[in-house]
Order: sequence, then structure tokens, then C-alpha cells
Amino acid sequence: MTYPIQGSCQCGGVKYRLLNAPTAIIACHCKACQKLSTSAFSITAMVNAADIEFEGEMAEWSRLADSGNTNGAKFCPTCGNRIYHFNPEQPDKIKLKPANLDDTSIIKPTAHVWVSEKQDWFTIPEGVKVFDKQA
Repeated sequence: MTYPIQGSCQCGGVKYRLLNAPTAIIACHCKACQKLSTSAFSITAMVNAADIEFEGEMAEWSRLADSGNTNGAKFCPTCGNRIYHFNPEQPDKIKLKPANLDDTSIIKPTAHVWVSEKQDWFTIPEGVKVFDKQA
């Protein structure tokens, strides 16, 4: 894979450049991520904040996670597309929603978390780490 990779929301109002490879790609099966993705799980690419550049206005929303941490979200105020999540206590880390990338070939989860809430019909591929709750 050659970096940078471009990404954007559905309407193009928010654009970004991922400058380096993510540190991890995680599939989360918790009920909140199922609601977010309107699917069986949500994909997150863990990236260093210094490795991504954003352009365009984003709105923000947050909730308290089961861990007690704040789970913030940045999204396009026009189309509503989630761009990334973050913990305000860890400003150097971003939890990018990589389905927004122009080239999604990097989306190969190496771990599945919250499989205790996984949809029964989904089978986790062989060879990836699995955690009943958060890793």
C-alpha cells in the first residue's frame, strides 16, 4: 500500500489524507457499534493523530463508554457520515472509520472485540484475535 490515502464523507464536505498505515484495524461487535454501522459490527482503524490531515467542518457528539471513558465522535454536519472517534484523554490517537477511504483494501481486521454481543449469523474469520469485551 502506498500512502497517503485519501478519504471523505458521503457528500465530500469533509476530506482527509491518511499519511501512514494504521497501527491496528479492529472490528467491534458491541450494540453501540451495531447501531452506528446499521450492520453486524463497525470497523475502526487506529491511527496516530499526526498521521492524518483533515479538511472541512465537522460536528461533534460524545457518550460515556462502558469503560468510563468518553467516546467522542466527529462527523460531517451535512451528510452525517462518521469520520472518526476519539477519547479526549488520548489526543494523540484517532479511531478512524476507514470505510470512508477511497482505497479500502487496508480494511483487514486483526482483532474482533465485544464478540459477547456479536450477531449469531456472523462467523469470525480464522486467525484473528477475539475478545469477549474490549481489548
